[in-house]
Amino acid sequence: MAPADRKIDADKRPGRGAGSNDSGRFERLSRADFDDGWDLPEDRGVLRTVVSDEVPRSAITYNTSPDLPFDRSLNPYRGCEHGCIYCFARPSHAYLGLSPGLDFETRLIARPGIADVLARELRAKRYRVAPLSIGTNTDPYQPCERDRGLLRDVLVVLAAFRHPVAIVTKGTLIERDIDLLAPLAGQGLVRVGISVTTLDRDLSRRMEPRVPAPARRLQTIRRLTQAGIPVRLMVSPVVPALTDPELESILHAGAEAGASAASWVMLRLPREVAPLWRAWLEEHYPDRAARVMARVREMHGGRDYDPRWGHRMRGEGPYAQVISQRFKLAARRLELDRPQTDLRCDLFRVPPRAGGQLSLF
Repeated sequence: MAPADRKIDADKRPGRGAGSNDSGRFERLSRADFDDGWDLPEDRGVLRTVVSDEVPRSAITYNTSPDLPFDRSLNPYRGCEHGCIYCFARPSHAYLGLSPGLDFETRLIARPGIADVLARELRAKRYRVAPLSIGTNTDPYQPCERDRGLLRDVLVVLAAFRHPVAIVTKGTLIERDIDLLAPLAGQGLVRVGISVTTLDRDLSRRMEPRVPAPARRLQTIRRLTQAGIPVRLMVSPVVPALTDPELESILHAGAEAGASAASWVMLRLPREVAPLWRAWLEEHYPDRAARVMARVREMHGGRDYDPRWGHRMRGEGPYAQVISQRFKLAARRLELDRPQTDLRCDLFRVPPRAGGQLSLF
């Protein structure tokens, strides 16, 4: 559990997932609150979201992970106001000198100009087209996108280049961009993954406090599919002894909403996520905390997390096998086990620059 000296009172963090703000693992010094006799009540107000800007030097991030079905991704934002307590991306905030706890949810970094940087990278002669994944670290449709519009700018660039893109989100703001996504879908250039962790509104509000309600996300699936945009339902993460009883119900709801495929990922607790998660369990579900962690450790050789390739996403052992089998049976019954069509890469073209000479061919 997080040290008491960094725990933030619940009334100071409404709508937040983490309960503490421990220093990142790369910091030489740790932070601790103490009473020096001078603190005033107004100095300890409710935590607000602050968005800073970063000038992006690059847009595309490449990876060689054998666990991932893509080799490149783009993230318009660092940190995520959705505040999902289980988010595996929290440790990335430590690289910024910030806490993976409440800083991850309240001290965000926007990357204005990332669309222009992306266009420059796509124009490079050495560039070789392959599907670009967006939302694989932090959610591109988190609340600040409503004001910043960075992802929409990126989609405009991708449309101009006819570049394939896969988007993962919990945000219903994606409906704003149906006018861009539908034409891309018509060319076989886009697919979307919508994550639904639970159908229980109260559990969702506690576990992923600033994410749209589950029923609202299902409505988004329906609206996207009605516009001809293929959607994959993502049951992610499956939380042992907390959300796992809902597995079949979530799949059924997603199929009814129009999802054409489904996937699942087990709860992952890398680095700082583990103590944050344990503290959250003790605060919100103390009666189930021991049972949840027993199941987690059962799948990871007695540890909170096993980072090995091929194991970190699903775990191993009897419990993990049962969840996998339940998913397969339900997905097959609901016809959600069909592979998605590959995104097209043959339509990629470099558009002429504004005011530039047009090609004769």
